[in-house]
Formats: sequence, structure tokens, C-alpha cells
Amino acid sequence: MAKMYHIGLDKAARYVLLPGDPGRCEPIAACLDNPAFVTQNREYCTWSGWLCGEEVFVTSTGIGGPSAAIALEELAALGARTFIRVGTCGGINKKVRGGDVVIASGAVRHEGTSREYAPIEYPAVPDYTVLAALANAAALSPAQTHIGVVQCKDSFYGQHEPERMPVSPLLLQKWQAWHGLGVLASEMESAALFVAAAALGVRAGACFSVVWNKDRRAAGLPDGDCHDPSAAIELAAAALRALITQDAAT
Repeated sequence: MAKMYHIGLDKAARYVLLPGDPGRCEPIAACLDNPAFVTQNREYCTWSGWLCGEEVFVTSTGIGGPSAAIALEELAALGARTFIRVGTCGGINKKVRGGDVVIASGAVRHEGTSREYAPIEYPAVPDYTVLAALANAAALSPAQTHIGVVQCKDSFYGQHEPERMPVSPLLLQKWQAWHGLGVLASEMESAALFVAAAALGVRAGACFSVVWNKDRRAAGLPDGDCHDPSAAIELAAAALRALITQDAAT
């Protein structure tokens, strides 16, 4: 098969971990056996390794739903069937602190990519087996972990500096709605991945390292920056190990 135009690959492993940052691929691959660099094109960097005798790819998606959906589409076309996003997020719910890990049980479709796959009434939810594997891994992890709905957006600065946007009243009103609905955190890829995966008939889930929670700070609550995603990486690797073992037994 010819190389895929964006990701630069002509084959794929069945199991894929999806960070956003290309620089995060190598440290994630270090959790695998025999890690090796494969290729890089644009924002799409790929490393490979092995878990439980099964090849695993680590492919970065860049920032946002459009590039994440491209990676998913092209990897799925090459035979990938199970995807776990390993990303970062900002806390919304005040119980979520910097350094915690969030597992998405669903995503608010406050982005545009998923609308190219499904009507807005269709929910953005992970595959249940992937979600269960992440939840089981969390139960054994020392990290403080939360499972629930996340908000998925297209504009980073629309979240962080809403007051200067021409549509600030709408952004601030919706932010209050996310609070009232118990949404845990904000990020930029999960809704697109969940809906695109459903359309393609593949499995996807997501976990995130919380960088910080600006709402905790605004409320005068303790919070700290965390730029170490190792807890989320270890959780995703443990979940993938369990999925590979389960799949081999069926």
C-alpha cells in the first residue's frame, strides 16, 4: 500500500497510543518493549514498540480535532483498530487539580470536526471496552484519577481569554453551563476522535494529565502546574496491556 499522505506510513499496528505533542512520542514509546522511531511528517510522529507480544504504535496528532481525525482515518485505513488518546487538559470541576488524571466517559461536542461525521444529537462517547480498561487501570494506579465528561473545544484562547473575544458572553455562559453540569476538564481532541471512531467502526478512549485548574485558582483554592504526563502515560499503557490480553483470549 502507498504511504498515507499525512502520517507518512504504509502500515500500522492494530493498537495505537495517540499523544498530541510529537515530542511526547518517544517517552511514551519508552513504556513499550523495544521502542523504535518509525517516521515523522508534519505534526505526525510515529514510534513503535511491543506489549504482550503485540506491536503498538505511538502516533502524535498535533493540536485539535481536524488533525486528530486525519491521523485516526489514515491509521484505521492501514488496519489500526484500537486507539487510546494520551493528552493533557485543564481542569473545570473544582475537585480536579493539576497533576491529576482525567478519563473521559464522554465529551461535549464544542468543536467542529465531529459535525462532519455525525449530527450534533449523536453523543461523543468512548468505546466501552476501552473505557473499562482505563477505569480498571485507574483503580490500580496511585494517581488521583477522575472519570467523567470533558469539554472538547477548537479554540485554546477562547477558553483561556474569553473576555477579549467578540462572542465573550456566549463563551462565558457556556463555561458556567459546563460547571453546572459537572464537566471535569477541557481539552481539544476527544469528541472528534470518539465520533470519528464510531463512524469508522474502531475503538477509541482517552485519558489526560491535568496541567492546572484556573477555576480553582480563581476561587483561591490550592492548585499547581503539572507538566509531567507520566501518570496518564502509565495508565494508558496499563489499559492497553489489558485490552491486548483480553483480545488474545477471545
